[in-house]
Amino acid sequence: MSFSQKKAIVTGGASGIGLATAELLRSRGAEVAVWDLQSLDGAVDITSEESIQRALAGMDRVDILVHSAGIQTYGTATSTSNEVWDRTMLVNVTSAFLVCRAVIPKMLTCGGGSICLVGSVQSVGAVANSAAYVTSKHAILGLTRSIALDYAKAGIRCNCVCPGAIDTPMLRWSASLTDDPAATLEACAQVHPIGRLGQPDDIARVIAFLVGEDSVFVTGTAFLADGGAMVPVGGAAFQESGTARAKP
Repeated sequence: MSFSQKKAIVTGGASGIGLATAELLRSRGAEVAVWDLQSLDGAVDITSEESIQRALAGMDRVDILVHSAGIQTYGTATSTSNEVWDRTMLVNVTSAFLVCRAVIPKMLTCGGGSICLVGSVQSVGAVANSAAYVTSKHAILGLTRSIALDYAKAGIRCNCVCPGAIDTPMLRWSASLTDDPAATLEACAQVHPIGRLGQPDDIARVIAFLVGEDSVFVTGTAFLADGGAMVPVGGAAFQESGTARAKP
C-alpha cells in the first residue's frame, strides 16, 4: 500500500508504536511530521494548543493523523491522586482531543482524511490497579466513535487500534516497577494465545491498514490487535485449569 503524496502527522512518534508507524509510513512514501517532545524534528507539546497550532501552521495539508502519544499510570479509584488522574487525562485524552480539533479543519479543506487513535485492550476491558489509565483508554474509543460519526459525510474516517502488550519502552518501564521485571514481561507475553509480546511493527502495520485506502469502508471501529488476548473466557489461567480441561 503506497502513501505517496500523502502528508501525515504521528504523535508520540519518537519511540514505540509511534516511531514504528512513522518509519513505516515514510517507507511507503508519506511525508511524516513527528509530534513529540523528544522529536529531532522539533519538539511539539501535544497538551498545548499553542504548540499544536505552531506545528500545524507549517503544513499545507494533512491526509493522515495517527495519535500514539500516551502515558501509563497505576492506582485504584481510591489510591489514585488528583495529580495522577489529571495528568493521565491530560496526556492520554485531552491531547487527543486538542490534536484532532486542530487537524480536522485542515483535513476538511482537503476533502477528507483518515485518523487512527491508539487505544488499548483496556479500551474495551480492564487491568487491575489502573483506574485512570483504563478510563483514559475507554475515553479514546468514545472520541474515536464521535469523530467517525460527526465527520463521515465529510470524508474523514476515524478508527481506534487496540493493542495488547507491546514490547515498548513504556511496557518495560511498567515491568521495572515490579519485583521481577523479567517474570512480569513473560506473564504479559503469556496473556496472548499467540504466546509472545507484540512488537511495535505489528501495530504499525495495522495502523497503516486503517489509515490507508484498503480500509475505506471502515470507520468508528475498535480494531483489536492483541494476539488473541481478549478471546479466552476467564483468562489464560482459567483456560488451563477450568472447565476447558473437561474430557470430551
